[in-house]
Amino acid sequence: MNFIKNLPGPLLVFFGAVSLSFGGLIVKSFEGSTLWQILFWRSFFFIIVVSIFLLLNYKRKVFNALYISGLPGVIGGIILSIGFVSYVFAMYETTVANTNFIIQTQTLFLAIFGYIFLKEKVSKLTIFCILIAISGIFLMLGSTISPGQMTGNLVAFLMPISFAVLILIVRKFPEVDMIPLQLVAGIFAMIVGFLMSPTILISAKDIFFGFLAGFFQLGFGFILITIGARSTPSAFVGIIMLTEAVLGPLWAWMFANEYVPLSVLIGGLIVISAVVIQFLDRFINKKQTL
Repeated sequence: MNFIKNLPGPLLVFFGAVSLSFGGLIVKSFEGSTLWQILFWRSFFFIIVVSIFLLLNYKRKVFNALYISGLPGVIGGIILSIGFVSYVFAMYETTVANTNFIIQTQTLFLAIFGYIFLKEKVSKLTIFCILIAISGIFLMLGSTISPGQMTGNLVAFLMPISFAVLILIVRKFPEVDMIPLQLVAGIFAMIVGFLMSPTILISAKDIFFGFLAGFFQLGFGFILITIGARSTPSAFVGIIMLTEAVLGPLWAWMFANEYVPLSVLIGGLIVISAVVIQFLDRFINKKQTL
């Protein structure tokens, strides 16, 4: 564990983003399992890896760490669990490209919610970036024909919204530890999957995919990003996280033969461009104030 903590923060964030980028491919690889069964087993193995991480870090104080996170940790965990549920639903119903590009709007929602709830100023450039991103999203959604895929696209927006709300909670309560919060999120997501599934019994092959999704893809991804973000500027984290949006559709195209319409690629590039401009603006302004 100390070896991981000694690695450069940006490198850990990059490895975490690469790990998360396999989410769509793994969800598409399940055979015969419903989205709720996928959610259950993905969350189950995610809980295991987070529990191991907490035990290695806090040892006998693990329950105290959960207690200290308090109500903000519980609420944040529930909100993050909404993101977990919407991720599986979106990947199940729409394309990996659409889902990954929509996720990148999280920084724009953060700017909007920060203005509404934390009274943070929103620059003209930020408003411009939001409008650019909206145009890219409309271009992406315009290529959606089937009602199921449109539903998946709309549900995908719950992910960046839930993430933005989660960050607002962390800003409001900076003492909240993100790792115990992730355990709460995994538990709630697993409960949802269990309640919505007529049975949690699936094939051994699909359980293996659930293990890959929960233990490695989601578990290692979130843990590496959480550790790396502690020593990496937030603007830099956001730019590195764009790796997920680029690699996710690439894996789906290479290994799952998922076709990505040109309009979706163009719309996704427009969204990513807006996000990059927003992050660079924040990074430059932050350096000027130091």
